[in-house]
Amino acid sequence: MEKRTGLNKAPRSFELIPGSAASPVILHVPHSARTIPEDVRNGILLDERALARELDHITDAHTAEIAAQAAAASATAPWQFVNRLSRLVVDPERFPDEREEMLAVGMGAVYTRTTHREPLRPATVDSRPLIDRYFHPYAAAMTQAVGNRLETAGRAVIIDVHSYPTHPLPYELHGDGPRPPICLGTDVFHTSGELLASARMAFAAFGEVALDTPFAGAYVPLEHYREDPRVSALMVEIRRDTYMAEPGGPAGTGARRLALALAELVSAVTSAADGTDGER
Repeated sequence: MEKRTGLNKAPRSFELIPGSAASPVILHVPHSARTIPEDVRNGILLDERALARELDHITDAHTAEIAAQAAAASATAPWQFVNRLSRLVVDPERFPDEREEMLAVGMGAVYTRTTHREPLRPATVDSRPLIDRYFHPYAAAMTQAVGNRLETAGRAVIIDVHSYPTHPLPYELHGDGPRPPICLGTDVFHTSGELLASARMAFAAFGEVALDTPFAGAYVPLEHYREDPRVSALMVEIRRDTYMAEPGGPAGTGARRLALALAELVSAVTSAADGTDGER
C-alpha cells in the first residue's frame, strides 16, 4: 500500500459513529489518522519524505480499524469517537496549557518537535489558531458524547484505543520502563477495579498485561475529569509488533485477534451492573 501524508483541503476533523442507545461504551481513537489539512501542512518544517517518516512513527496505525471490528463483533455495539486528522494537527488528548508534561519535549497540544526531537514547527509558533479551530471543537464534541451516554445509559465508559512502538523513541519521557504487549493506562479516580479486571481477562492471551508502562493515564473530558464518578476510563496501549509491521506498515493477523479481545472487553463492561463500583 502506498504511504501518503493524507493532505486534504476540507477534511473531517472527527467522527462520532453511533452504537446502541443502551451502550455506555465509547471507543475513543485519537491517533489513528495521517490526514493533515493543506494549510496546516504549510506550517510544518519537514519535507515530504521526512513528514511521511514522522507519520509512520507517530501514528497509531490501524487502531480505527481495530475499534471498528470490535464494535461490529460486540453484542451491544459501542459508540466510536474517531479523530480523522493526524495528531500532528493537534493532539486532542493533551492538556492545552502548562499542565501538560509533554511540553518539555515540544509535544503539547500543538507539537513543535518530532518523535526524534527535531524541529517540526518553529518554536515561536502561535498555537492558538490550531487550538481554537481543532482542539476545542473536538473536546466539546467528546464532552457531549459522554454526556449523551450518561443521559441515556446512566454511565459512560471511555476506552482509549492506542498503540506504541516496540522500541522507545527519543520523545518518550518514560521510555526506560517495561514495554509489555498490552499496557493499560489508568486514572485513580476514573478506572475501577472491575474495569481493570475485565481488561486483564480480555487481553490475557497476548501475554503480559501491565499497568501504566510505558504510557500512563486515561482520557476523560475536562468537564468530567475528577468530577463525575459515573464516567469510567481506561487506555488500551497495544505494542505494535503484536499486530503490524513497524514503522507504519500493514496490519497482520494479530489485528483481528486484538479486535475480538477488545470486543470481549466491551461486552464485559456493557453487561456490568455498575461500571463505577469497586476498589480504585
